[in-house]
Amino acid sequence: MALTTSFSHTSILKHCSGFNGQVSSSNSSSLMGSPVTILHYMLPGNQSHCRKQFVVYSRKLAGLEEAMKIKRERELQVVTKVKRRPPLRRGRVSPHLPVPDQIPRPPYAGSNILPEIASEHQIHDSEGIAHMRAACELAARVLKYAGTLVRPSVTTNEIDKAVHQMIIDAGAYPSPLGYGGFPKSVCTSVNECMCHGIPDSRQLQNGDIINIDVTVYLNGYHGDTSKTFCCGEVGDELKNLIKVNEECLEKGIAACKDGATFRKIGKRISEHAEKYGYGVVERFVGHGVGKVFHSEPIIFHHRNDKSGCMVEGQTFTIEPILTLGGIDSITWPDNWTTLTADGSPSAQCEHTILITRAGAEILTTC
Repeated sequence: MALTTSFSHTSILKHCSGFNGQVSSSNSSSLMGSPVTILHYMLPGNQSHCRKQFVVYSRKLAGLEEAMKIKRERELQVVTKVKRRPPLRRGRVSPHLPVPDQIPRPPYAGSNILPEIASEHQIHDSEGIAHMRAACELAARVLKYAGTLVRPSVTTNEIDKAVHQMIIDAGAYPSPLGYGGFPKSVCTSVNECMCHGIPDSRQLQNGDIINIDVTVYLNGYHGDTSKTFCCGEVGDELKNLIKVNEECLEKGIAACKDGATFRKIGKRISEHAEKYGYGVVERFVGHGVGKVFHSEPIIFHHRNDKSGCMVEGQTFTIEPILTLGGIDSITWPDNWTTLTADGSPSAQCEHTILITRAGAEILTTC
């Protein structure tokens, strides 16, 4: 589950929209055209010079026309490839589901107050690591199961119900439930929803994409993971967004090991996303996770100058969000559901990792 950040930082970013075709200049055939016949008066001895000027001018006109034609064709192709879906609308949100009394709850359960981000980095001994592995493995199994439920006509509320039941059947608590007043046991973010979507009565449609964010609290430890799934037949443009998002996560994790700087994560993610012209959302960040749901270190996914280095035994999440358009966002009145401001699709994926001497171990696998 991502954190919202308002931290100041200095960075130089080039934001490229996946919707806009780029017209490239050329010094060959695209600038060549047939000479045009223009009525003019020639002065003696100057005929050859004037004719050359007119030929060059005609070529420039033809080149401009060709460039505009290419631009129009690419714009039409983009509209065809990425069809704008109807804007996301909130459905009916049902009451939260009960948790058996015998299941241990995190400290924030029962309070609508959003907890402060803990300042301590969460570094574990061997016993703590064992508990983290168990919580993260359960979270991964729940997420995998939730993905099998994604199909047209299924509601996000039905996914929430299934996830909730699987978590409590395992003797764990669904971490999002009651966190700062969040009313459900899982986050379901559809299409242009960046994150923190609240499950409701809306039915998934053919061609939707949906991020499912699962966190469980087992034996006093949180395991946190998410993935974006395709619903029915999804276009290549969205499939590629999801694929690159997962590759960004992999590259961010590959930058991690004992002694590595935190800022390397954002650098690697940004470098890869920029190759495809995708936006890297800055507002939401990864975070330390363990006995506490959200703690330091804050993990920026964009280029940044964050200080500090990773330490062996430390656990935190990496959870980049990429968009096909801009990275600005708007939040619904529920104070959770956050969408891209321009309505462009977004994708997110997340792992909880453990820092080791040689690299990083992905804990949220099954």
